[in-house]
Amino acid sequence: MTTEQKNNHALILRTNGEFEIIDWPPTGARGHLETLYRATDSRAVDGIDISPTLTMWLNNAAPNANAPVNRSATILYALHREPHQHYHGTVVITGGADRHGETLGLTKDEVAALVEIHLMSIPVTVPGQRDRRNS
Repeated sequence: MTTEQKNNHALILRTNGEFEIIDWPPTGARGHLETLYRATDSRAVDGIDISPTLTMWLNNAAPNANAPVNRSATILYALHREPHQHYHGTVVITGGADRHGETLGLTKDEVAALVEIHLMSIPVTVPGQRDRRNS
């Protein structure tokens, strides 16, 4: 397996449209929960399987704490499954689980595809072409 194919990344999606690519601990290593706790700013996280190869981790107290809706996470879920609720707060996207139930990270290609979906889900103002006569 080449370095590009290794599942050693996770994607953080914040409610304000920002995202961050982080390192995911290797299979068998400690630190998965601590990574999720830091990223979601919570000691109580829930994993939601979006697909067999994608899991969304979120602070399970976020809806009750009036955390903003995470539009990108909600759209990502809806692209894979029938939506039934909005997701709140910062979320972490990882791979699915291996045959032992251990959470896998994402490859660079998977992260790139998810970032593209994320960027398409947030409102972006694209400046119009400037007229050189008015510059």
